[in-house]
Amino acid sequence: MRVLVTGAAGFIGSHVADLLVDEGHEVVALDALLPQAHGDAAPEWTRRHDLVPGDVRDAPLLDRLLPEVDAVCHQAAMVGHGLDPSDAPAYASHNDLGTAVLLAGMYRAGVSRLVLASSMVVYGEGRYVCAGHGTVRPSPRRLEDVAAGRYDPACPRCGEPLSPALVPEDAPLEPRSTYAASKLAQEHLAAAWARQTGGGVWALRYHNVYGPRMPRDTPYAGVASIFRSALAAGRAPRVLEDGRQRRDFVHVSDVARANLLALTAPTPEGLVPVNVCSGEPHTVGELARTLAAAMGGPAPVVAGGARSADVRHVVADPRRAADLLGYTARVSFAEGVAGFATDPLREPAALPA
Repeated sequence: MRVLVTGAAGFIGSHVADLLVDEGHEVVALDALLPQAHGDAAPEWTRRHDLVPGDVRDAPLLDRLLPEVDAVCHQAAMVGHGLDPSDAPAYASHNDLGTAVLLAGMYRAGVSRLVLASSMVVYGEGRYVCAGHGTVRPSPRRLEDVAAGRYDPACPRCGEPLSPALVPEDAPLEPRSTYAASKLAQEHLAAAWARQTGGGVWALRYHNVYGPRMPRDTPYAGVASIFRSALAAGRAPRVLEDGRQRRDFVHVSDVARANLLALTAPTPEGLVPVNVCSGEPHTVGELARTLAAAMGGPAPVVAGGARSADVRHVVADPRRAADLLGYTARVSFAEGVAGFATDPLREPAALPA
Protein backbone atom coordinates (compact mmCIF):
# COMPACT_ATOMS: atom_id res chain seq x y z
CA MET A 1 0.00 0.00 0.00
CA ARG A 2 1.16 3.52 -0.81
CA VAL A 3 0.27 5.95 1.99
CA LEU A 4 0.59 9.72 2.20
CA VAL A 5 1.54 10.52 5.80
CA THR A 6 1.13 14.19 6.69
CA GLY A 7 3.12 15.51 9.64
CA ALA A 8 5.62 12.71 8.96
CA ALA A 9 8.48 14.49 10.76
CA GLY A 10 6.49 14.98 13.96
CA PHE A 11 6.27 13.00 17.18
CA ILE A 12 3.48 10.60 16.21
CA GLY A 13 3.70 10.93 12.43
CA SER A 14 7.33 9.84 12.34
CA HIS A 15 6.54 6.66 14.28
CA VAL A 16 3.63 5.92 11.93
CA ALA A 17 5.85 6.42 8.86
CA ASP A 18 8.57 4.17 10.29
CA LEU A 19 6.14 1.38 11.17
CA LEU A 20 4.50 1.48 7.74
CA VAL A 21 7.87 1.07 6.04
CA ASP A 22 8.85 -1.69 8.48
CA GLU A 23 5.66 -3.52 7.51
CA GLY A 24 6.44 -3.31 3.78
CA HIS A 25 4.32 -0.33 2.80
CA GLU A 26 5.42 2.69 0.75
CA VAL A 27 5.28 6.07 2.44
CA VAL A 28 4.99 9.51 0.89
CA ALA A 29 6.22 11.61 3.82
CA LEU A 30 4.97 15.21 3.94
CA ASP A 31 5.72 17.78 6.63
CA ALA A 32 5.58 21.57 6.74
CA LEU A 33 8.59 21.61 9.09
CA LEU A 34 7.17 24.55 11.02
CA PRO A 35 10.06 26.54 12.50
CA GLN A 36 8.47 26.67 15.95
CA ALA A 37 8.50 22.87 16.02
CA HIS A 38 11.61 21.92 14.05
CA GLY A 39 13.84 24.99 13.88
CA ASP A 40 15.62 25.25 10.55
CA ALA A 41 16.24 21.54 9.92
CA ALA A 42 14.27 18.30 9.72
CA PRO A 43 14.85 15.90 12.64
CA GLU A 44 17.43 13.17 12.24
CA TRP A 45 14.81 10.40 12.30
CA THR A 46 13.33 11.57 8.96
CA ARG A 47 16.44 10.49 7.05
CA ARG A 48 15.09 7.03 6.28
CA HIS A 49 12.24 8.64 4.29
CA ASP A 50 12.31 10.81 1.19
CA LEU A 51 10.73 13.70 3.09
CA VAL A 52 8.73 16.21 1.06
CA PRO A 53 8.82 19.64 2.75
CA GLY A 54 5.39 21.12 2.22
CA ASP A 55 2.10 22.25 3.67
CA VAL A 56 -1.24 20.44 3.48
CA ARG A 57 -2.74 23.82 2.56
CA ASP A 58 -0.75 23.77 -0.70
CA ALA A 59 -3.32 22.37 -3.16
CA PRO A 60 -0.98 22.21 -6.20
CA LEU A 61 1.54 20.21 -4.13
CA LEU A 62 -1.17 17.77 -3.05
CA ASP A 63 -2.26 17.37 -6.66
CA ARG A 64 1.27 16.14 -7.40
CA LEU A 65 1.48 13.80 -4.40
CA LEU A 66 -1.97 12.22 -4.18
CA PRO A 67 -2.24 10.39 -7.53
CA GLU A 68 -1.29 6.71 -7.10
CA VAL A 69 -1.78 7.00 -3.32
CA ASP A 70 -4.02 4.32 -1.79
CA ALA A 71 -4.74 6.05 1.52
CA VAL A 72 -3.93 9.15 3.56
CA CYS A 73 -2.83 9.13 7.20
CA HIS A 74 -3.38 12.73 8.36
CA GLN A 75 -1.22 13.51 11.38
CA ALA A 76 -0.29 17.12 10.58
CA ALA A 77 -1.72 19.64 13.06
CA MET A 78 -0.91 22.62 15.19
CA VAL A 79 -1.11 21.24 18.72
CA GLY A 80 -1.01 22.62 22.26
CA HIS A 81 -3.58 23.87 24.72
CA GLY A 82 -4.76 26.78 22.59
CA LEU A 83 -5.59 28.91 25.62
CA ASP A 84 -4.76 32.27 24.01
CA PRO A 85 -7.70 33.41 21.84
CA SER A 86 -5.30 35.27 19.56
CA ASP A 87 -4.02 31.85 18.40
CA ALA A 88 -7.44 30.86 17.04
CA PRO A 89 -6.74 31.88 13.41
CA ALA A 90 -3.56 29.80 13.35
CA TYR A 91 -5.35 26.70 14.72
CA ALA A 92 -8.20 27.13 12.24
CA SER A 93 -5.77 27.62 9.36
CA HIS A 94 -3.38 24.75 10.05
CA ASN A 95 -5.90 22.23 11.34
CA ASP A 96 -9.20 22.99 9.69
CA LEU A 97 -8.33 24.77 6.45
CA GLY A 98 -5.45 22.30 6.06
CA THR A 99 -7.84 19.35 6.45
CA ALA A 100 -10.33 20.90 4.02
CA VAL A 101 -7.64 21.41 1.37
CA LEU A 102 -6.40 17.85 1.88
CA LEU A 103 -9.91 16.40 1.55
CA ALA A 104 -10.53 18.38 -1.63
CA GLY A 105 -7.26 17.09 -3.05
CA MET A 106 -8.20 13.52 -2.14
CA TYR A 107 -11.51 13.96 -3.99
CA ARG A 108 -9.75 15.22 -7.12
CA ALA A 109 -7.30 12.31 -6.98
CA GLY A 110 -9.95 9.69 -6.25
CA VAL A 111 -8.46 8.69 -2.88
CA SER A 112 -11.27 7.42 -0.67
CA ARG A 113 -9.53 6.15 2.47
CA LEU A 114 -8.47 8.42 5.35
CA VAL A 115 -7.08 7.80 8.82
CA LEU A 116 -7.44 11.03 10.80
CA ALA A 117 -5.51 11.87 13.95
CA SER A 118 -8.18 13.14 16.33
CA SER A 119 -7.95 13.59 20.09
CA MET A 120 -9.60 12.92 23.42
CA VAL A 121 -9.93 16.70 23.79
CA VAL A 122 -13.12 16.59 21.71
CA TYR A 123 -14.91 15.11 24.74
CA GLY A 124 -14.13 17.93 27.18
CA GLU A 125 -14.94 16.37 30.52
CA GLY A 126 -15.18 12.62 30.58
CA ARG A 127 -18.17 10.50 31.53
CA TYR A 128 -19.54 10.73 35.08
CA VAL A 129 -22.07 8.80 37.12
CA CYS A 130 -24.21 10.13 39.98
CA ALA A 131 -25.33 7.64 42.61
CA GLY A 132 -28.85 9.02 42.40
CA HIS A 133 -29.22 10.12 38.79
CA GLY A 134 -27.07 7.76 36.72
CA THR A 135 -24.94 9.06 33.85
CA VAL A 136 -25.00 12.86 33.80
CA ARG A 137 -23.10 15.75 32.26
CA PRO A 138 -21.31 17.50 35.14
CA SER A 139 -21.83 21.10 36.05
CA PRO A 140 -18.95 23.38 34.97
CA ARG A 141 -16.26 23.69 37.59
CA ARG A 142 -16.58 27.00 39.39
CA LEU A 143 -13.53 29.18 39.99
CA GLU A 144 -14.34 29.39 43.69
CA ASP A 145 -14.44 25.60 43.97
CA VAL A 146 -11.07 25.20 42.25
CA ALA A 147 -9.59 27.92 44.47
CA ALA A 148 -10.88 26.05 47.52
CA GLY A 149 -9.42 22.75 46.33
CA ARG A 150 -12.78 21.23 45.32
CA TYR A 151 -11.76 19.82 41.96
CA ASP A 152 -14.24 17.02 41.27
CA PRO A 153 -17.35 18.08 39.35
CA ALA A 154 -20.78 17.80 40.92
CA CYS A 155 -24.11 16.48 39.69
CA PRO A 156 -26.09 19.30 38.03
CA ARG A 157 -29.31 17.94 39.58
CA CYS A 158 -28.42 17.20 43.20
CA GLY A 159 -24.99 18.75 43.67
CA GLU A 160 -23.46 15.53 44.98
CA PRO A 161 -19.93 14.45 43.89
CA LEU A 162 -19.75 12.37 40.72
CA SER A 163 -17.76 9.21 40.00
CA PRO A 164 -15.72 9.09 36.76
CA ALA A 165 -16.52 6.35 34.24
CA LEU A 166 -15.07 5.15 30.94
CA VAL A 167 -15.74 7.45 27.99
CA PRO A 168 -17.19 5.72 24.92
CA GLU A 169 -17.00 7.18 21.42
CA ASP A 170 -20.71 8.12 21.44
CA ALA A 171 -20.28 10.37 24.49
CA PRO A 172 -21.36 14.01 24.04
CA LEU A 173 -18.63 16.19 22.56
CA GLU A 174 -17.75 19.47 24.26
CA PRO A 175 -14.34 20.91 23.29
CA ARG A 176 -12.95 23.26 25.94
CA SER A 177 -10.08 24.97 24.05
CA THR A 178 -9.33 26.37 20.62
CA TYR A 179 -7.20 23.34 19.84
CA ALA A 180 -10.01 21.01 20.90
CA ALA A 181 -12.53 22.91 18.77
CA SER A 182 -10.22 22.63 15.76
CA LYS A 183 -9.88 18.85 16.24
CA LEU A 184 -13.64 18.41 16.37
CA ALA A 185 -13.99 20.57 13.26
CA GLN A 186 -11.55 18.22 11.50
CA GLU A 187 -13.86 15.31 12.31
CA HIS A 188 -16.90 17.18 11.01
CA LEU A 189 -15.12 18.12 7.77
CA ALA A 190 -13.98 14.54 7.24
CA ALA A 191 -17.46 13.19 7.98
CA ALA A 192 -19.00 15.57 5.43
CA TRP A 193 -16.38 14.54 2.84
CA ALA A 194 -17.16 10.86 3.48
CA ARG A 195 -20.90 11.41 2.99
CA GLN A 196 -20.33 13.39 -0.22
CA THR A 197 -17.78 11.03 -1.79
CA GLY A 198 -18.56 7.61 -0.37
CA GLY A 199 -15.15 7.57 1.29
CA GLY A 200 -14.33 6.13 4.68
CA VAL A 201 -12.62 7.67 7.72
CA TRP A 202 -11.20 6.15 10.88
CA ALA A 203 -10.98 9.08 13.34
CA LEU A 204 -8.47 7.93 15.94
CA ARG A 205 -9.06 9.83 19.18
CA TYR A 206 -5.65 9.70 20.85
CA HIS A 207 -5.48 9.89 24.59
CA ASN A 208 -2.34 11.09 26.42
CA VAL A 209 0.45 9.97 24.09
CA TYR A 210 4.06 9.79 25.33
CA GLY A 211 7.33 8.19 24.30
CA PRO A 212 10.48 8.77 22.26
CA ARG A 213 10.67 11.85 20.01
CA MET A 214 8.14 13.68 22.17
CA PRO A 215 8.76 17.43 21.98
CA ARG A 216 10.17 19.08 25.08
CA ASP A 217 10.34 22.65 26.38
CA THR A 218 8.00 23.95 23.68
CA PRO A 219 4.28 24.78 23.42
CA TYR A 220 3.95 21.31 21.86
CA ALA A 221 5.13 19.54 25.02
CA GLY A 222 2.75 17.21 26.86
CA VAL A 223 2.60 16.66 30.61
CA ALA A 224 4.99 13.69 30.56
CA SER A 225 7.59 15.77 28.74
CA ILE A 226 7.10 18.71 31.11
CA PHE A 227 7.66 16.46 34.12
CA ARG A 228 10.76 14.91 32.57
CA SER A 229 12.30 18.29 31.74
CA ALA A 230 11.85 19.41 35.34
CA LEU A 231 13.44 16.22 36.67
CA ALA A 232 16.34 16.44 34.23
CA ALA A 233 17.04 19.92 35.58
CA GLY A 234 16.94 18.66 39.18
CA ARG A 235 13.55 20.23 39.92
CA ALA A 236 10.50 18.57 41.39
CA PRO A 237 7.68 18.04 38.88
CA ARG A 238 4.87 20.53 39.51
CA VAL A 239 1.46 18.84 39.53
CA LEU A 240 -1.66 20.99 39.21
CA GLU A 241 -4.84 20.45 41.21
CA ASP A 242 -4.38 17.59 43.71
CA GLY A 243 -2.70 15.20 41.27
CA ARG A 244 -5.68 12.85 41.28
CA GLN A 245 -6.85 13.74 37.76
CA ARG A 246 -7.41 10.46 35.89
CA ARG A 247 -6.02 10.04 32.38
CA ASP A 248 -5.05 7.26 29.99
CA PHE A 249 -1.36 7.42 29.07
CA VAL A 250 -0.69 5.52 25.85
CA HIS A 251 2.75 4.80 24.38
CA VAL A 252 3.49 6.21 20.95
CA SER A 253 4.42 2.77 19.60
CA ASP A 254 0.89 1.60 20.38
CA VAL A 255 -0.55 4.68 18.69
CA ALA A 256 1.51 3.98 15.57
CA ARG A 257 0.23 0.40 15.54
CA ALA A 258 -3.37 1.64 15.83
CA ASN A 259 -2.77 3.70 12.69
CA LEU A 260 -1.37 0.68 10.87
CA LEU A 261 -4.39 -1.40 11.86
CA ALA A 262 -6.78 1.35 10.71
CA LEU A 263 -5.00 1.68 7.37
CA THR A 264 -5.19 -2.06 6.74
CA ALA A 265 -8.69 -2.69 8.14
CA PRO A 266 -11.75 -2.67 5.86
CA THR A 267 -12.72 0.87 4.88
CA PRO A 268 -15.54 2.03 7.16
CA GLU A 269 -18.80 3.56 5.96
CA GLY A 270 -18.58 7.25 6.70
CA LEU A 271 -16.57 8.40 9.72
CA VAL A 272 -16.02 6.03 12.63
CA PRO A 273 -14.38 7.49 15.77
CA VAL A 274 -12.19 5.17 17.83
CA ASN A 275 -10.49 5.75 21.17
CA VAL A 276 -6.77 4.97 21.02
CA CYS A 277 -5.69 4.38 24.59
CA SER A 278 -3.92 1.96 26.89
CA GLY A 279 -7.02 0.82 28.75
CA GLU A 280 -4.99 1.32 31.94
CA PRO A 281 -6.03 4.57 33.67
CA HIS A 282 -3.64 6.36 36.01
CA THR A 283 -3.54 9.72 37.74
CA VAL A 284 -1.35 12.64 36.74
CA GLY A 285 0.24 12.49 40.16
CA GLU A 286 1.05 8.81 39.66
CA LEU A 287 2.77 9.65 36.38
CA ALA A 288 4.89 12.29 38.13
CA ARG A 289 5.83 9.96 41.00
CA THR A 290 6.65 7.02 38.72
CA LEU A 291 8.80 9.14 36.44
CA ALA A 292 10.57 10.78 39.39
CA ALA A 293 11.41 7.35 40.79
CA ALA A 294 12.67 6.13 37.41
CA MET A 295 14.93 9.19 37.07
CA GLY A 296 16.05 9.27 40.70
CA GLY A 297 14.69 12.80 41.04
CA PRO A 298 12.81 14.77 43.69
CA ALA A 299 9.25 13.90 44.59
CA PRO A 300 6.51 15.88 42.83
CA VAL A 301 5.07 19.04 44.34
CA VAL A 302 1.28 19.31 44.32
CA ALA A 303 0.63 22.92 43.39
CA GLY A 304 -3.16 23.19 43.28
CA GLY A 305 -4.92 25.47 40.82
CA ALA A 306 -6.10 24.63 37.32
CA ARG A 307 -6.02 26.17 33.86
CA SER A 308 -9.23 27.45 32.29
CA ALA A 309 -9.53 24.64 29.72
CA ASP A 310 -8.46 21.80 32.03
CA VAL A 311 -10.84 18.94 32.67
CA ARG A 312 -10.86 16.71 35.70
CA HIS A 313 -11.08 13.13 34.46
CA VAL A 314 -10.96 11.63 30.96
CA VAL A 315 -10.54 7.85 30.85
CA ALA A 316 -11.27 6.03 27.61
CA ASP A 317 -13.38 2.98 26.90
CA PRO A 318 -11.07 0.77 24.78
CA ARG A 319 -13.66 -1.74 23.53
CA ARG A 320 -14.42 -0.30 20.09
CA ALA A 321 -10.75 -0.28 19.07
CA ALA A 322 -10.48 -3.94 20.08
CA ASP A 323 -13.71 -4.93 18.36
CA LEU A 324 -13.28 -3.05 15.06
CA LEU A 325 -9.50 -2.82 14.63
CA GLY A 326 -8.17 -5.64 16.75
CA TYR A 327 -6.19 -3.06 18.72
CA THR A 328 -5.13 -3.43 22.32
CA ALA A 329 -2.15 -1.66 23.83
CA ARG A 330 1.00 -3.69 24.36
CA VAL A 331 3.17 -1.28 26.40
CA SER A 332 2.26 -1.18 30.09
CA PHE A 333 2.37 2.01 32.11
CA ALA A 334 5.28 0.77 34.23
CA GLU A 335 7.31 -0.34 31.22
CA GLY A 336 6.55 2.75 29.16
CA VAL A 337 7.31 5.30 31.89
CA ALA A 338 10.53 3.53 32.84
CA GLY A 339 11.66 3.72 29.22
CA PHE A 340 10.52 7.32 28.90
CA ALA A 341 12.99 8.31 31.61
CA THR A 342 15.80 7.90 29.04
CA ASP A 343 13.95 8.09 25.70
CA PRO A 344 15.40 10.55 23.17
CA LEU A 345 13.15 13.60 22.94
CA ARG A 346 12.88 16.24 20.27
CA GLU A 347 15.13 19.16 21.11
CA PRO A 348 13.53 22.59 21.40
CA ALA A 349 13.57 24.48 18.12
CA ALA A 350 16.54 26.82 17.86
CA LEU A 351 15.21 29.63 15.69
CA PRO A 352 17.58 31.94 13.79
CA ALA A 353 18.12 35.32 15.44
